[in-house]
Amino acid sequence: MNTLILQEPGRLIGATSPEPAAPGAGEALVRVHRVGVCGTDLHAFAGRQPFFSYPRILGHELGVEVLAVGAGVTNVAANDRCAVEPYLNCGRCIACRQGKPNCCRDLQVLGVHVDGGMRERLVLPAAKLHRSRLLSFDQLALVETLGIGAHAVQRAAVTPGETVAVLGAGPIGLSVIQFALAAGARVLVVDVNPARLAFCHERLALAASDLIDARDADVAARLGELTAGDLPTAVFDATGNAASMAAAFHYPAPGGRLVFVGLFPGDVTFNDPNFHRRELTLLASRNSRPEDFRRIIDLVESGRVDTTPWITHRAALTDVPDRFSSWTEPASGVLKAMIHVAD
Repeated sequence: MNTLILQEPGRLIGATSPEPAAPGAGEALVRVHRVGVCGTDLHAFAGRQPFFSYPRILGHELGVEVLAVGAGVTNVAANDRCAVEPYLNCGRCIACRQGKPNCCRDLQVLGVHVDGGMRERLVLPAAKLHRSRLLSFDQLALVETLGIGAHAVQRAAVTPGETVAVLGAGPIGLSVIQFALAAGARVLVVDVNPARLAFCHERLALAASDLIDARDADVAARLGELTAGDLPTAVFDATGNAASMAAAFHYPAPGGRLVFVGLFPGDVTFNDPNFHRRELTLLASRNSRPEDFRRIIDLVESGRVDTTPWITHRAALTDVPDRFSSWTEPASGVLKAMIHVAD
């Protein structure tokens, strides 16, 4: 079957791989229809993705169709359309026992630690499939992205009426924005890409005055101006950029929260007296939880969340090796690229 393999940084190739085995107990054989390309894939291509080894089949944002199920599977059946929860947790460690499978001690993420979905078919644990009778494969492939934002906003316990700032308006930042707005917060957005800021204004109806172009603004000063000197009570960094993450310690209000949604392979440093003086809370947010998937599917089905405008580029699986490199260029205008594996 047709498969894409990232052999090494900068080298994505088309290949033929063996068909998967029949699904065993608790498993499902699925046909991949759509694969969303996310920052993880782009960072892996550039050689900057933590927890990563080569060669690897990328792809964890998946919209799939169930072809067959193994013994004991009752949550899905053949022909069901599903989103995939790509976090393969052990179920035994302390995090799993405490209901936090997203940070399992031995977590394996499809397309990162183990081979993912940039291929025609694969076998998955059926429990990781979340069915929808209404959503398209495009929509199902973006449920995982939305889960990142949903979990981050939940981690920060955002409340109605507070002002939050989101640094980075790529797909992960957009997912944070969506759920911060749903929580009733005022959202300020910081980015260096004017097209992404314009998207927030035109598609998410954010006030133009609440959008900060970090290329030509003192971000801390501008955040202060927009909050009457208070600063945001929660700040989400979705950039995965070391300089942005270090600077973000200056942006929360006294007593506020700083949430790192993005990550990079290195150290983040901050001034300890400044951190203590304002008694900031620093949070990491990793992946999402199973319950987030069901909630997000319900929100998209009801029309309360619309990811349709996010998809700016498309390509068939066999065309991706020739196009992938261009998607990494800032000038490409890519917000979300979608790979068509099957129609």
